[in-house]
Amino acid sequence: MYENPLLYEINALVWLGELSRTYGKKVTLGNVPSERWDRLKDLDFDYVWLMGVWKRSAEGLRLFKMSPEWPKLRAHLDSILPGWTDDDVAGSPYSIASYTPEPMVGSWDDVDNAREELRKRGIKLILDFVPNHTAPDHPWIFEHPDYYVQGTEPDFMRNPAAFIQVRRGKETLYIARGKDPYFPPWPDTAQLNYFNPEVHFAMTNELKKVAEHCDGVRCDMAMLVLNDIFAKNWEWARKSVARELPKAEIWEDIRRSLPGFILIAEAYWDTERRLQQLGFDYVYDKKLYDLLRAASAPDVTRHLAAEVSYQKKLVRFIENHDEPRSAGVFDKARLQAAATLFSTVPGMRLYYHGQIEGRTEHIPMPLRRVKDETPVESAMAFYKKLLSIVRSDAFHSGAWELKETEPAGDDSFRDLVAYLWRTDDHMKLVVVNLGPGRSQGRISLRRELADDYEYVLRDELNGRDYVRSGKAMAGAGLHVVLAGFQSHIFDIARR
Repeated sequence: MYENPLLYEINALVWLGELSRTYGKKVTLGNVPSERWDRLKDLDFDYVWLMGVWKRSAEGLRLFKMSPEWPKLRAHLDSILPGWTDDDVAGSPYSIASYTPEPMVGSWDDVDNAREELRKRGIKLILDFVPNHTAPDHPWIFEHPDYYVQGTEPDFMRNPAAFIQVRRGKETLYIARGKDPYFPPWPDTAQLNYFNPEVHFAMTNELKKVAEHCDGVRCDMAMLVLNDIFAKNWEWARKSVARELPKAEIWEDIRRSLPGFILIAEAYWDTERRLQQLGFDYVYDKKLYDLLRAASAPDVTRHLAAEVSYQKKLVRFIENHDEPRSAGVFDKARLQAAATLFSTVPGMRLYYHGQIEGRTEHIPMPLRRVKDETPVESAMAFYKKLLSIVRSDAFHSGAWELKETEPAGDDSFRDLVAYLWRTDDHMKLVVVNLGPGRSQGRISLRRELADDYEYVLRDELNGRDYVRSGKAMAGAGLHVVLAGFQSHIFDIARR
């Protein structure tokens, strides 16, 4: 497994549609032009996450169109995709009818071909796994209805939005819709019942089958199936089946069953450390994203003070399919500061389809087509430079240390975040100003530099060189001055 790797998330259905229009033919994962795989290699990504390759649910889409969410999406589509048709709405990639490839994406052979093309370029393939729920037309609905949380007709009458009615012969089942306890139920889902130990076993087997075709999975809302969270969320279901949860967490069993397989957790509610301990290789770091949006340097610094072993297993990002486009959230200056920081701290660094091109339009999950956006040349140039810098071994296998910033005449040093990466051959110092105004501070390098040498500080981000004495930087500290939301990435070498 790579250290501090780069992950690129691609909305598979949208991407293949774009390629089909570009090349004037139907493109699936089996016939993506080689040059498109080469581009991913040129950007030096370690993993590619093809998001949304599994079979989407026709019934889920029908139910979604009957929900209050559909009028909201229609109004949104009118503004972002004028002239859209029903063919542009494919349904949610997280309402999975079966863990078989969506026909619009391709076949199993096509998925395996994509994996091989990535493998030839030194890139590993990540796919999706949704442990909490299935689509309402998944085969288990009829073959194993006991795999699902079920209510009664009175339950349904009291809260019809929380259940799906399913006719099974002469019987009517009232299957609970999946939900996050803080939001309304998802209209296009059916809630799995982890009080039934067979569900635990069946989902582990499903993932084993998926694992034959990829190198890892991103697990949707992974914390929802933690025993205590599930029990709290579905206590009434436990009473109806008179069962307790299995003693082991499902993630423990999955980790034992799939050694070496990459597990990435989407997770919130302070469950990050716990999921790491249960075997996840990487867990979302939504806190850093929120702190960068707030441009709170002291809070970012406190967040980065956690032990490095923990931070190296976090997924850092400023954009993904659930969050709005970073180019719409941050103005240009703030965006570059946030991108520089998340790209150069420990952990897995996640970049989303369209982020590098500076796209501003968020892609609603049910869509298979989006409005074409002209790439922003300045965004592409910035990310090209940043990713070429981050390619250095120092940012992957180096030792990382958060550095303290000290005053240099005023209080503006509080807006600076600084840290050092070191290998036997390289030393990289990153300083980011998360404030809107000019900031200055001193950063002591007394443990790293010798008094009797001069050093060249090459700012790789801005193309400037500075010569400073080791004695000064080891004593009073390196004096750094940055305009608002600007950054340095120094390569430090003896002169």
